[in-house]
Amino acid sequence: MFRQRASGPATTDPRVSPRTRYVVDGHLTPAPEHVSVEESLAFAAEAPHRMVLSIFPRPTAGDVDSIAAAWELHPLLVEDLRNAGQRPKLERYGDVVFLVVRSARYLDDIEDVDFAEFHVLLRPNAITVLCQDDRWIDGQEVGDLYENSRDTVAHGDVTLLDDAHLLGLGPEAVLYRLLDAIVDGYQPVLRGLGVDKEQIETQVFSGDSAVTERVYRLSQEVIELQHATTSLQDVVAALRGGFERYGIPEPLRAYLQDVDDHLTRVTTRVSELREALTQILSVNATLVAQRQNEDMKKISGWAAILFAPTLIGAVYGMNFDIMPELHWRFGYPLAIAAMAALAVTLYVIFKRKRWM
Repeated sequence: MFRQRASGPATTDPRVSPRTRYVVDGHLTPAPEHVSVEESLAFAAEAPHRMVLSIFPRPTAGDVDSIAAAWELHPLLVEDLRNAGQRPKLERYGDVVFLVVRSARYLDDIEDVDFAEFHVLLRPNAITVLCQDDRWIDGQEVGDLYENSRDTVAHGDVTLLDDAHLLGLGPEAVLYRLLDAIVDGYQPVLRGLGVDKEQIETQVFSGDSAVTERVYRLSQEVIELQHATTSLQDVVAALRGGFERYGIPEPLRAYLQDVDDHLTRVTTRVSELREALTQILSVNATLVAQRQNEDMKKISGWAAILFAPTLIGAVYGMNFDIMPELHWRFGYPLAIAAMAALAVTLYVIFKRKRWM
């Protein structure tokens, strides 16, 4: 479901203002504080081998309007930028490439997968990233990243601007680093889901009644991850085709091939997890049916045992005059003995058949 972009003017809060970096001949150059989108694009267009990277941590409707005006975006593309909650996709509007990608992280304490959505705009001398959930790829709030004194836009080892060789290849190199970091981030998620799957397998055979809900919840997380990864595969495939068509440097195409290979392994593992959870759910249903069958056997056995003396008592409780047994001296003891003998006999039979 789409989420409408919050209305308001372009961001002015320093903590949430766009993070802009200039690249000249593969080297970082500080950008003026609070530089506008138009000014940054003008800088990149002044000379070849220049590039600008902007990251919007909490893009508002005003930010989208500023980007749309400076980039001269198509109205349909602007509409996409205003709505979050989209699946990964790639669209081309002239020389502008628009991507939607989703990162994931595993929250072990609540056994949940947390997704973050990014909208990416790419052109020959600029790349802009809009963080729809105010989180970076590793889950850290983007605003917190800005307090880091390093001249990067990410956290830990996941950086976009720390390789001069790649930066010299243009904005497509930054896009590659973004995709590479997202795909690498899927691995810890798969490990967490794998541990959950193993725990559920043990829980299924313990007879825990809560396992069905846990399997269902985990299956939904795996399905959502599968949607994100398979859609991203289509995005990477389209990028590879575009890279060849538009003459992107061969080294960068090789890097993207590596991302595609890693993503293929991820999607294969996700598919295996989904199949395993489907099998676990099937096994759990079978075990539940078996336990219910065992319960029904016991209920049926006890019902038969109680029915035998009830039948004898009902027959001799009718009090008809022509019933010789009613006047026998030992009629009552014999009736009680018959009830007990029949009940014991049925109990022994059912016990041997493991119905009791």
